[in-house]
Amino acid sequence: MKPLDGVVVVSLEQAVAVPYAARLLADLGARVIKVERPGGGDFARHYDRSCGEVSSYFAWTNVGKESVALDLKHPDGAAVVTALAGRADVVLCNLSPAAARRLGLDAESLRAANPGLVVAELSSYGEGGPYSDRKAFDALIQSETGLVASTGDGDAMARAGISVADIAAGVQLHAAVLAALVRRGRTGEGATLRLTLMEALAEWMHQPALYAHGTGRAPLRHGAHHPTIAPYGPFACAGGETIHLAVQNDGQWRRLCEVVDPGLAEEPRFRTVADRVARRAELHARLQPFFDAVAADDLLAALDRADVPAARTRSVAELPEHPQLVARDRWSAVPVPGGVEVPMLRPPVDADAWGWDPAAVPALGEHTAAVLTWLGYPDDKIADLRNRAVIAG
Repeated sequence: MKPLDGVVVVSLEQAVAVPYAARLLADLGARVIKVERPGGGDFARHYDRSCGEVSSYFAWTNVGKESVALDLKHPDGAAVVTALAGRADVVLCNLSPAAARRLGLDAESLRAANPGLVVAELSSYGEGGPYSDRKAFDALIQSETGLVASTGDGDAMARAGISVADIAAGVQLHAAVLAALVRRGRTGEGATLRLTLMEALAEWMHQPALYAHGTGRAPLRHGAHHPTIAPYGPFACAGGETIHLAVQNDGQWRRLCEVVDPGLAEEPRFRTVADRVARRAELHARLQPFFDAVAADDLLAALDRADVPAARTRSVAELPEHPQLVARDRWSAVPVPGGVEVPMLRPPVDADAWGWDPAAVPALGEHTAAVLTWLGYPDDKIADLRNRAVIAG
């Protein structure tokens, strides 16, 4: 038995953050009913066509869900969601707060009809404050929280290569829903949970913010090298491959010196982490000639023997064949719309009490009729809703 078997989640979702939270709940056994618009559906379906008929984003965040396509702006469409909420344990929503209220799908309205319901709402910046009416997406939140200004090299800034604001929000929303379900199990009471993209990523920016607060300056950008630890970053090796060092303390530094040049450990200018950061360019200039003469495999082997943390810098295209993931059997083939299967990673936490048996990524409206039948809609009513374009599928 999975932890969330029997739990029904209705998700008014699109893009990444809320769909990712719902996907995490589905991994734990929840029945997740995804509400989409007729016609195009969740716009993330169409970002690319790398996974059959859907995008890589959509395939990743929608494994194991049911798709219901209905027009929320039509009263009969909103009535379907209200009926769903009446039978649900959790409702997730990333409609704007104002839009949810207009449709009668805000937390107050839904919980008035179902007091045990857990409603989790995600917005861009939250209500109140000068940004309350401003729309936001992942890259904009990365900019507002200082992540873009912290990432890059020298004068060049860069967004993070993945949607970290969305992922931060999805993970935190998922955890909050689980906490609310535990509380409901003890008290019988539902809960209203509100999260903003801004505050989700701001939480992850705590460390550099504290550094800036304490020193009076933001960490400088050093590309893939750590802004406040050295040597901590990628170094080219013979043959064109790259090894990433992560030397975080003086013991690791001395062991690296034994591999590269034992005399380095005695040089006062490189003795502490702060010394090495202050003289980063000199430090790299001393290390690089050794790395230039050693192949990556040989260097990694030497660093492993010396207990110096290091890794190979790989392309993400190599991830499905990564020897560690393959050896640990972490990949599963999951069907996606278009009649193909794509590799999906098993959830990263292994549990001895339950497993993971992923269902397919849904086609748009694939489960509309089945879900309405479950709600008690007769066939003629379903046909009428379809004929009037209130539902699709």
